[in-house]
Amino acid sequence: MSIALERVPVDRITARARAASFPRFLVAVIGGLLFGLGWVAFKAFALAWFALVWSAMGIAEGWSSARQGQQVKRGTARAH
Repeated sequence: MSIALERVPVDRITARARAASFPRFLVAVIGGLLFGLGWVAFKAFALAWFALVWSAMGIAEGWSSARQGQQVKRGTARAH
């Protein structure tokens, strides 16, 4: 166990841990949370936009198909 502990730079790790400041850590965590929230909001709005456009194009395609069907029925009804 002591052989493995000798390879680990405990003094440097301890010095870096003592140099770390809590306010800087807190700002980093809050910044990360805000970034994550913005990313999730962007993905949600992008997905909602895609769903809205996809639905609108589906409605337009159905409307177009229905109009073509009515024109065919009208054309055959007039022929008789």
